[in-house]
This record gives sequence, C-alpha cells and structure tokens, in this order.
Amino acid sequence: MPSPEPGGQPSGRSDTRIRVGLADKNPLIHAALTHLLDRDGRFELAGIWSDGDAFVNALDSTVLDVVVSGWIIEPGDARFILDHLRGRERAPRAVIYTGAVGESVPVHVMAHGGAAFVPKSEQPGRLLDVVAEVAEGRMIFPYLDVRNIDRSPLTTLTKRELDVLAELAAGRTNKQIAQAHRVSLNTVKFHTRNLFGKLGVRNRSQAVALYLKS
Repeated sequence: MPSPEPGGQPSGRSDTRIRVGLADKNPLIHAALTHLLDRDGRFELAGIWSDGDAFVNALDSTVLDVVVSGWIIEPGDARFILDHLRGRERAPRAVIYTGAVGESVPVHVMAHGGAAFVPKSEQPGRLLDVVAEVAEGRMIFPYLDVRNIDRSPLTTLTKRELDVLAELAAGRTNKQIAQAHRVSLNTVKFHTRNLFGKLGVRNRSQAVALYLKS
C-alpha cells in the first residue's frame, strides 16, 4: 500500500499524471481505490491517510492535485480537512466520496470549499472521471439549493478562524490548537473571541453546535 511521499515533484514536472491522495478511515476503501487508480494511467496515487490529522500534517511535504476523502473521518468529519485546505497556497482540490445520504452533506461540502461530491452509489469509474474533471478545474455536484449555502454564518469567518473552529469541533484545547498551528495561546484566544462574535455565540459548545449544523 502506498505511503505519503515527501516532497513530490516540483511545479512544471514532466509527469502529467494527476497526483491523488486518499483520506479515508476504511481499509477496504484504501484497497479498492488503490486498485482502481493503479490501473488507470491518468493517475498516480501519492499517499493514503486514515484520518484528517495525518492528512493535514502531510500537506507540507506531499504534492497533490486532488484528494479523495470520505465524509466520516476522524477527528470529526471531512469539514476538518476542507477547512484546513481553504486559503492554503496550492492546496489540492477535494472530492468527497461517501455513502452518507441526503442533501445536507453535499451542501456542507460545497459550503466548506469542496470541489466535488460523489456518492458511493455511483459506479467506481464515475469517481475516477470526476477526479480527472476536478483536476482540470471543474466542480461536480448534484443539484443543490445554493440558498442554503448563502445562509451559512461560516461565510463570515476568515481562514484562520475556520481553522480554529474546526479544531474546536475536533475537541482540541486552546493549548493543543496553539501547538498544532505554531502560534501563541493568546493568538488562539484572539481568533476564538472573534469567531464567537461573528457567529453570535457565547462559548465553544455553542460555536461547535453551529459549525456542525452549518
């Protein structure tokens, strides 16, 4: 099974294959998608991660064009991954591949910056085609009522505030957040106060509840 590759190839690399990362908690998904990607000459599987923390920590040392992620993945769900990708320079585009059903999940994916949503009810070949289209700059979603996205209070938050909120939703303490992002504890408290004010909440429990609903 491939493991994350440090560094990767620089921009302008001669290999034109799409570098794909896989973030999913299920070893069976790892095996199935590894088999599919290895058989398709369009792709190179650059790394596999079983949780959101491991994936986010690998971003500085792994060059990816697209990441395929499950929706239900530690330390919460794929919003943790999506919010860490937002605003990141040369971030891979994210395709969410999940068995979770209902309109709310693709709405969350789009609202948090995902590039595509593919239900597991689709044929596996469809997922690969979506990955290729996303790598070319397209967004692929089922029909959505985009008014639900515009109503999200999260659209008022900065990239750093979204990062902090995602960490709060994952159960991190302020000290853990500061260590993970290499900032001071006062900086974390500053962002926390700001996001509380923008969301109209008084504490982290209310903020996390709103985050999980938005």
